Amino acid sequence: QAQLVESGGGLVQAGGSLRLSCAASGIIFSINVMGWYRQAPGKQRDLVATIRSDGITVYADSVKGRFTISRDNAKNTVYLQMNSLKPEDTAVYYCYAATSRLVSYWGQGTQVTVSS
Repeated sequence: QAQLVESGGGLVQAGGSLRLSCAASGIIFSINVMGWYRQAPGKQRDLVATIRSDGITVYADSVKGRFTISRDNAKNTVYLQMNSLKPEDTAVYYCYAATSRLVSYWGQGTQVTVSS
């Protein structure tokens, strides 16, 4: 059964750091893109960052210079290093993967809370 399992969320003070991890398993076809989205209460789910299998990355403007996405293709795992966290980064963070057959998968979400 295909699944994405996230870990690393939690509570941190403003200015602090967290590292999210997401491991994909049971996905038959090669994964082209992995990434992270987030959804704050009452808001839509927005892109945070994505990374292609060739290493090309895309970041939301709001996280550029603070967040870094990386990937271990051999382990089908994606990471999100979050530094200089702000209260407005508080959200549920969802892992995302899209295969070469254009099939998408989502993780169950992990809560990140940044206190002021």
